[in-house]
Amino acid sequence: MTGAIRSSEDRISTLDRGLAYGDGLFETFAVRDGRPCLWQDHMERLQKGCDRLNIPVPDLQVLKQEAVSLCTGAKDGVLKLILTRGSGGRGYRTPEPVRPWHGFSLHPAPQYPDSFKTEGIRARVCQTRLGRNPALAGIKHLNRLEQVLARNEWTDKYQEGLMLDTESNIVEGTMSNLFLITQEGLLTPELTQCGIGGVMRRRILEWAQRKGIACRQRSNIRLDEVFSAESLFFTNSVIGIWPVRQLEGMTYSNDNELIKQLHREGPVLCAD
Repeated sequence: MTGAIRSSEDRISTLDRGLAYGDGLFETFAVRDGRPCLWQDHMERLQKGCDRLNIPVPDLQVLKQEAVSLCTGAKDGVLKLILTRGSGGRGYRTPEPVRPWHGFSLHPAPQYPDSFKTEGIRARVCQTRLGRNPALAGIKHLNRLEQVLARNEWTDKYQEGLMLDTESNIVEGTMSNLFLITQEGLLTPELTQCGIGGVMRRRILEWAQRKGIACRQRSNIRLDEVFSAESLFFTNSVIGIWPVRQLEGMTYSNDNELIKQLHREGPVLCAD
């Protein structure tokens, strides 16, 4: 795919509630060989988000047909789906009836060095905090100003930033989920107060269970635990797995058997 962006929808109303209030959801798919990856995982999360926000679930078969059509011939890329509650005039009250709007856009695949996977990345701790709101925790809603502010705290010196909530608990990266490797196994933040339940995070949790690898989830992981972990890695459905080489001056060894096993046997980005 070239540097062009292809879209299934060229227009959105200025009255759309997604534009006015962030009233909607989105999904971001890796595209491999002209097809979106982990489609079912993304659709299950989209359905959960629709249920939580009380947005009618779109026809999933129609969505897949549109996605496959847009991706055909693209080989590799990134597909983004935006689903909003649709237009509704001024004011917070939702319109009746609700007529959701959706659109896909296909983007070039990001060109990350192989060393990000093999040698690890440099990360920082973000100053911007995530607000706690259990009603929105886990879903991929359109309100992402906290991530925008956090990502703009640095330029190219780091590849990812670690975000805490307003109670100083570790939550996630600006665009990813975080896993710690400790003597007990895997540890990842429990996303009951804020954060996004990533599809790769879910796959890794399922993989660990199948392999009999201890994997704990806790909502009160503190920064000192991150600094004392044996290894760290970030994950999402586009980057896969990025080990952390350095965080705020702390250096981590990526000669870790569990990371090697993840790269060797763990969840892969594949076209469904």
